[in-house]
Amino acid sequence: MKLGFIGTGVITEAIVTGLIAAEYPAAEIIVSERSREVSTRLAAASGRVRVTSDNQQIADQADVVFLAVLPQVAEQVLRPIRFRNRQKVVSLIATLTHDRLHSWIGDGVEITRAIPLPAVAERRGVTVLYPASGQISGLFSCLGTAVTADSIAEFDAYASASALMGTYFGVLETATGWLCAQGCGEQDAQAYLTGVFLGLARRAEQDTGRSFSELRVAHSTPGGLNEQMYGEFTGAGGTSALTAALDSVAARLLAAKPPSCPDEEL
Repeated sequence: MKLGFIGTGVITEAIVTGLIAAEYPAAEIIVSERSREVSTRLAAASGRVRVTSDNQQIADQADVVFLAVLPQVAEQVLRPIRFRNRQKVVSLIATLTHDRLHSWIGDGVEITRAIPLPAVAERRGVTVLYPASGQISGLFSCLGTAVTADSIAEFDAYASASALMGTYFGVLETATGWLCAQGCGEQDAQAYLTGVFLGLARRAEQDTGRSFSELRVAHSTPGGLNEQMYGEFTGAGGTSALTAALDSVAARLLAAKPPSCPDEEL
């Protein structure tokens, strides 16, 4: 089996890096030249990676084609490419619906939408898919965890939550700045907070029988500092702001749907 990637950026590099590490049984991984820095790095990482400047060649030779171009240039890049009937296509372009993609690349292709996160490079990522595809789910399971959404509404909800990455680091950035203002060194502050949050993530990973709500209570002694911190955070509108941000991202995804097919169920 051959895999092809049209668009070679951060996510393509993460997926291909993970597949190489997992020794995924692909005879060849064909990646587009752009970006040249990333494609050159991937070709140097494995003899199974081949770089081409011809996107049509990728569609012609790959059994599964991953679309990883920026949404603002997607139509320009994808419309000229001819895909085979029933060819498997995996779209990594979060804001493009099945209907819009089909209008550009043809109704005969089998499209799976996916949202892989950068940790797939270390085979510790989580990827949400829609609709169900055993082959694509198996591929992403080699890179961590694959979750298949039951509906497009569920997929869009996961897509909205995937936009929390920058917020996560923004919270750490804010806490680091506060520690530095108290006289801590920036490097030490960042190392400390990294350790704290890594430990909490591992606890959640190990203790899957408890909800996040239960874990929050378990980590908040009544009358203690953690309880005070969360109370201040919620009282100042922290959780409301987070919910509003999720709603805003979800609204942007909904606005990207063709008016005639808002539900886009398959």
